[in-house]
Order: sequence, then C-alpha cells, then structure tokens
Amino acid sequence: MRTRTRAVVAAMCAGLAATLAACGGGGEKDPDAGTNGVGKLPATKIEDRARKAAGSANSVRLSGNLVTKGVTYTLDMRLKADGGTGQVSTKDSSFELLRVGEELYLKADAGFWSHGGDSAGDSGGGADTAAGKLDNKYVKVPSGDPSYQRLSGFTDMSLLLDGLLGLHGEITTGDHGQVGGVRTIRISAGKAGEGGSLDVSLEGRPYPLRLRRAGGAGVIRLADWNKDFTLTAPEKGHVLDYGQQLPTTP
Repeated sequence: MRTRTRAVVAAMCAGLAATLAACGGGGEKDPDAGTNGVGKLPATKIEDRARKAAGSANSVRLSGNLVTKGVTYTLDMRLKADGGTGQVSTKDSSFELLRVGEELYLKADAGFWSHGGDSAGDSGGGADTAAGKLDNKYVKVPSGDPSYQRLSGFTDMSLLLDGLLGLHGEITTGDHGQVGGVRTIRISAGKAGEGGSLDVSLEGRPYPLRLRRAGGAGVIRLADWNKDFTLTAPEKGHVLDYGQQLPTTP
C-alpha cells in the first residue's frame, strides 16, 4: 500500500509540475531578457544612450543610401577619427575617397572625369584624352578647392554621425527586432515614424545599427563599431597632384 501511495503521489506531483510549467510557459517571454537592458528605458533615454555610444566609438562602417538636395548617394565607408576610406556612388557617377589626416584623395574612372568635361561644355576628344589620364588614378584634392569640404565630409566620422543620428519629433519606443543577427529595439519619431527611426543594439554597448532618415531620405546601416583598420596614403608615384585645385577636363 505504501508503495502504491507513493506512486500515486509521485504521479500527482509530476502532473502538477507539468501543469505549472505549461502555465508558466504560456505567458509571453520577456524580450529584454539577457540584453543590456536599454529596451526597458524611455525612448529619449534610448536615443541618448545610442548617441553616447556612437560618440565614444573609435571606428564604424557606414553603408546604405543617403538622399540630400534631391540626389541619392550610395555609400560604403569605413570611418575613424583621423580619416576614412570607401566608395560613393550616384545615378551618374561613382568614385572612391581616401582621407588620411588632412590629406584627401579621389579616385574615379574616365567616365567620371569625362562627365565633368561635358558639364563644362566640351564633349570632344580633348576631354576624353584628359579623362583617360585620370582613369583610376589617385588625385589629391587640394584643401583650398571648393570641393574639398564637400568630399571630405563623406570621410568625417564625427560630422556624419552628428548629422545623421538626429530624429525629428516626439520619440516613441517601437518593436524589438534584429539587425545583422543582433537583437535591437527601435525608436521612432513623429507620426508613423515620419521623423525617422533608429534600431539600437540590445547586445553589448547600445550602438545604433540602422537608421531610417526622416522623410524617406535614406536608410543607413552602421556596423563594425570599434573594429580598427589601417589608413595608408597611396605611394607618391600613384598620386596626381594638380596644385591648388582639382583638374578639369578641357
């Protein structure tokens, strides 16, 4: 009888345990379990943490589309405090940029330089010949040339992050998700996110991982935070230096 009683009690306990486990498992899993806890903060604090994390980083890879003044730029840039390198493309052209300290270099194919010649009003053979000399060569961009500030901006980590990470309007917390396999929390600004949105990492430091700019002005991915890389100026023999301004294709 004792053996039978123990068996019945054991069975009842096992059934009760299973029932309790089922009840406990029926609730929703905490989406912030095992994270850095940022997802539980108010939206404004999440934005603040993300901006601080980005501001303290030594390097980042920035890629995606950026729309400004009606022009869509496709970027793939690796950036750090003392320079950057990568590619910038538009509908009509594509070029590479390399900045090491204050020295800025531009490399593009003949088509890029020929387009510049056409815009100057000459599409003849002279323009093609001049452009051919510049084809896939590093051209030093003089600091006094009007294009220096505009082009160097694509290689300036601090400038780009400060300009891109701002959201416009009242900020609210959105859904949990993933970017590149990393768990994230989204914050959005304005009605239906029209003021932009930011996906912030819930793993490790709360780096911003994806930005949707206000007004549909592009989507930017931010990756490889604090992954260092080497910036090396091209050898002098591979650089064309035209002095105080970029070359024109006559």
